[in-house]
Amino acid sequence: MKYQQLGSTGLFVSRLTLGTMTFGGAGTIFGAIGGLEQKDADALVGRSLDAGINFIDTANIYAAGESEIITGKALGKRRNEVVLATKVHGRMGKGANEIGLSRYHIMDQAEASLKRLGTDHIDLYQIHGYDHVTPIEETLRALDDLVRQGKVRYIGCSNQAAWHIMKALGTSAAHNLEKFVSLQAYYSLVGRDLEHEIVPFLQDQKMGLMTWSPLAGGFLSGKFSRDKTGTNNGRRTVFNFPPVDVQKGFDIIDVLQKIANRHEVSVAQVALGWQLHKDYVTTVIIGAKNLDQLNDNLGAVDVKLTAEDLAEIDAASAPKPIYPGWMFANQGADRLPGATRDWSRVAKSTFA
Repeated sequence: MKYQQLGSTGLFVSRLTLGTMTFGGAGTIFGAIGGLEQKDADALVGRSLDAGINFIDTANIYAAGESEIITGKALGKRRNEVVLATKVHGRMGKGANEIGLSRYHIMDQAEASLKRLGTDHIDLYQIHGYDHVTPIEETLRALDDLVRQGKVRYIGCSNQAAWHIMKALGTSAAHNLEKFVSLQAYYSLVGRDLEHEIVPFLQDQKMGLMTWSPLAGGFLSGKFSRDKTGTNNGRRTVFNFPPVDVQKGFDIIDVLQKIANRHEVSVAQVALGWQLHKDYVTTVIIGAKNLDQLNDNLGAVDVKLTAEDLAEIDAASAPKPIYPGWMFANQGADRLPGATRDWSRVAKSTFA
């Protein structure tokens, strides 16, 4: 296993993170994702820790808290071997205040998560989405208080726009509050929107990036191709998320399969390995329903993609330039000695 610094903190985390959305939730939508019972989760957590994973991510909303309970029990006496992350935002009850990022909900759910996880602190506490109602100052003061109380060590965010995070960082700086050290966001070869603004922003602000659903809900797992639509128990057959441009996706899978054959590895390992070759990706969150899937995913850290491999993958999957990105690519591009503008390239890629 390899490790990387989380943003500008002194914390090092494994390049692969075990996500626990597959834990619990039988009979609900989470059952379609995993629905794993305690004994199965114990095996996955144990194997992950033995393989060197030191980062585990869950959320209070996963299986209505059951995932946190199962995760805590699975860690048991090995709790101190991991950086344990969870999240807050989603609805946890029918009450008007049982959702969002108000001080009320954050404080209530932090205590509930600590109890469910069976721990006295959360290493990385993340807001799970954007709250259109609560002022960011209220959210950050609540999170800051949790850090000062010793119940939380670092704070992060998930599913945010670049301006959301920048506003939060500015607020933290202005009021001397704890700041977000990382973003957890969707990123895959069939979903590279993150590269337009968020990746440059994270690099500029020296924040860590945790990527979720790197296989696009199983679409890039090797189960799907033009000739087969996935196994009958595949997650996407009952939970078609995140959204995918299927025809472009099949073009990408064709390339992944060719490269996988070349290296004698799986399609999933190539898709994960592509992300691990990106220096702005701190850690890739993997989820599994069984040990076979987990072991295959763990093998991604050893996949060595060549420059040719990466070029082929990028050619098949690169997102179309959008404004103002395509303007930035050329405006001022000739300021450095020897550099020139290439408007023809921009025009061709943008208007083709």
